[in-house]
Amino acid sequence: MGCFGFLKVMMFVFNGIIFLAGAAILAVGIWVKVDSGSILSFLGKIENAPPELSQVLNVGYLLIALGALLLIIGFLGCCGAVKESRCMLLLFFIIVLLVFIAEVAGAVVILVFRPLADELFTKIGTAAVQNIRKDYGKVSDITGLWNTTMSTLKCCGFYNSSDFTGSPYYINHAKKYPPQCCPESFNLPCNQTMVDSATTIPGCFPKIKELIDENTVVIAGVALGIAALEICAMAVSMILYCRIKSQSD
Repeated sequence: MGCFGFLKVMMFVFNGIIFLAGAAILAVGIWVKVDSGSILSFLGKIENAPPELSQVLNVGYLLIALGALLLIIGFLGCCGAVKESRCMLLLFFIIVLLVFIAEVAGAVVILVFRPLADELFTKIGTAAVQNIRKDYGKVSDITGLWNTTMSTLKCCGFYNSSDFTGSPYYINHAKKYPPQCCPESFNLPCNQTMVDSATTIPGCFPKIKELIDENTVVIAGVALGIAALEICAMAVSMILYCRIKSQSD
């Protein structure tokens, strides 16, 4: 197998993986829009939620669009390499280039508008705390979602245990907090004394933020890796395009 054949095989394998990933993301996006019991439906029911939160509810459409885009890219890359189609390879190059430019522009926007993101998270936090104090312990869907989130992330409330003060659960259980707010080693009721004396259980938002901060290097590495793969894909597609063109002349 010569260099040309090797590049064709690599192009096919690489874009085959992209095609399968696109199909998976598309399926998840469709599931998010169809499943009325998903977390997005829960977010839509939060009273006094900031208007910007409505954009989060469109994540299903975003996943569908991303999945469809990856399907198209994977299809063009695979068929362009196998069929040696210059048109498909050129279209593949243009789409990947546009995606690369959009990613760079998105990174710049995130850096420039980061203060606005912090303000949005503050508004979301206020709405989440209000939601806990109004419905936790009274509405089963909201109670179950918070219990699952806290058990999975090993956290308590949005900011901390004080978020539950005055909630239906707090009132109906003689001023006790959810068991997730106290260490599992404590078999006693999770009251104010236990919360104050026990090892502090962080809130879910600080916990998520901490996880992101701890994995910043990994996230940056993945982003750079994706960018490198896109550059390589564009280079290979152009090499194949030029080689096929020279053979046909």
